[in-house]
Amino acid sequence: MELQTGREALVRVAVATLWTSPEAVRPVDGPALSAGADISAWISGLDTDQQVGDCVLSQLLLGERVLVSELRPDGWARVVAVEQPAAKLDPRGYPGWLPADQLTPVDPTVAGDPLVVDATVTGLRAAPHGPVVVPGVVVGTRLVPAGPARDGWQPVHVPGQATPLWLPDSDLALPSTEPPSAEQVLAVAQRLLDVAYVWGGLSAYGIDCSGLVHLAWRRFGVLLPRDADDQAVATTPLPLGAERPGDLYFFARPGRGIHHIGIVTAAPGGEQRRMLHACYRRRRVIEEALPAERTATLVGAHRV
Repeated sequence: MELQTGREALVRVAVATLWTSPEAVRPVDGPALSAGADISAWISGLDTDQQVGDCVLSQLLLGERVLVSELRPDGWARVVAVEQPAAKLDPRGYPGWLPADQLTPVDPTVAGDPLVVDATVTGLRAAPHGPVVVPGVVVGTRLVPAGPARDGWQPVHVPGQATPLWLPDSDLALPSTEPPSAEQVLAVAQRLLDVAYVWGGLSAYGIDCSGLVHLAWRRFGVLLPRDADDQAVATTPLPLGAERPGDLYFFARPGRGIHHIGIVTAAPGGEQRRMLHACYRRRRVIEEALPAERTATLVGAHRV
């Protein structure tokens, strides 16, 4: 099977990066563009300015669905990430570009309720305790079982792989049948403390503020929009002072749209508020009391 325009495809690498255009990539982006998409090596090679370059739009996880809208002869595909709502950009999902060899056609014979990766980072192996075939698989990835578990290991279908791969049962969770509690979602986000801030990042290697929120809820099957302003529209406003851990803070400068989001980590006491967020200024995920300059731009609290 080959990729076709107008058809859906699946991401075949642990983490694929969605770019503004093929011409926007930089020499430093090479590891993220390879057929194996070595995101760890890519992020470790970025300096603090390159971490916030505007050439990256988002990232996609192994097995994520995209709609292919164009295939270029030079090996690039324009796609719509249908599992990342982005109403202001495209009603179908988040649009952008990625190397076509990081995609594979949908296999219609693979069906079933997926399991979700709960480990922050894991690797898919050729056999139980065997060599790693696909490293760097991150929390929130969904994979279809390929049979019953064996001795604490689960076989899964992996897009682009001819045979099932394996990972420990302990790295997986069943899909949520009930909405997650705010505490459960916050616990996932807290596991990403100190992860590097990367504009457009959506993984345990590098992440941005709205990506942190999207990924934490995605772990439980809740697909929030990808960007902070859309996340505000998709959630329920609260009176300031009524927020609790797991709710969301939104920030905007006077007369401008929402530019930042964080996850509430403590019920407010007096003027003291705390949040977990991917911080552009500090270039990493931190938990902190809101400094004065952040409080000055706080425009609301919302609940998912």
